[in-house]
Amino acid sequence: MRAYEELVSANQGIAVRTAYLFCGNAASAEEAAQDAFLKAYRALWRFRRGAPFRPWLLRIVANEARNKARAAGRREALRLRAERSASGDAAPSPEAVLLSRERREELLGAVNRLDERDRLVLACRYFLELSEAETAATLGWPRGTVKSRLSRALDRLRAEMER
Repeated sequence: MRAYEELVSANQGIAVRTAYLFCGNAASAEEAAQDAFLKAYRALWRFRRGAPFRPWLLRIVANEARNKARAAGRREALRLRAERSASGDAAPSPEAVLLSRERREELLGAVNRLDERDRLVLACRYFLELSEAETAATLGWPRGTVKSRLSRALDRLRAEMER
């Protein structure tokens, strides 16, 4: 039990962020992540010994979050927040902050206009910073599919940003 508590503690943040990608709602994402941790605990006997835990867990989280979104009938646009770490540089000017915020909102708007598959692969790979293998495991796609969809999604995102 203590070992599982450590796994939950180590993966809670990414589980909630992953659920948020599917739910688009913070409260639903937290609930989906909690439910997924319970389901994962009950399914530990199915976990393949020696396999990485995080992709297995995130797949359960993703499935739980998808189910919650479908059950609630939500098809809310995906809202992501880019977090920036504070640097030791001088504080940016108000104009720079405004331009940065506008650019981020423009990018997130373009991401939200993409179809669900494109949003998910981009969010997993770049917003959650998962590896290609972790993205494949989380989404339940072959790794080659992740590579090709990621490439096409980036092309579509570039075209959307140019509009």
